Amino acid sequence: MVHGGLLTHRLRTARRDPLTGLHTRHGWSARAERLIRRPDALVVLVDLDDFKHLNDTFGHAAGDAALVATAERLNAWCSSRGVAGRLGGDEFVAVVTTAEGGAGIEDLASLLHRPVPHGSRPLPVAASIGACPVAELPVPTLTDALAAADAAMYRAKGRRRR
Repeated sequence: MVHGGLLTHRLRTARRDPLTGLHTRHGWSARAERLIRRPDALVVLVDLDDFKHLNDTFGHAAGDAALVATAERLNAWCSSRGVAGRLGGDEFVAVVTTAEGGAGIEDLASLLHRPVPHGSRPLPVAASIGACPVAELPVPTLTDALAAADAAMYRAKGRRRR
């Protein structure tokens, strides 16, 4: 019985990030593969800006609070139309379907740029977001959608630095 419980725990931690509760890359990918078959799927990458500075200035507990808040906000934005995950560090990913409507990328940016409550003062949080509508890909694969969203995210990050 102990071995079964340990196996269940290991499987869960392989699929869920212990800090944020979001899917890990492995757990997210399985669900995302199904969703990107839809022509209205949108793959989104989020990278927190200046996360190292936030950690160095306010401490690792503050950094964790920013990660958890980002995860909660991204998960709420996905709602019932998709799935969110944490790729690692300060990088997050989501795939949503857009046919039912729902909040757009601008709404996500607004959510993510709100200060995070922490102790006696709110933490400033900013993020760069890249998105790829799978309909724009010649052959929609998760790998290609992630690469396109990643390129868009780095373009956004470059614009924020100027």
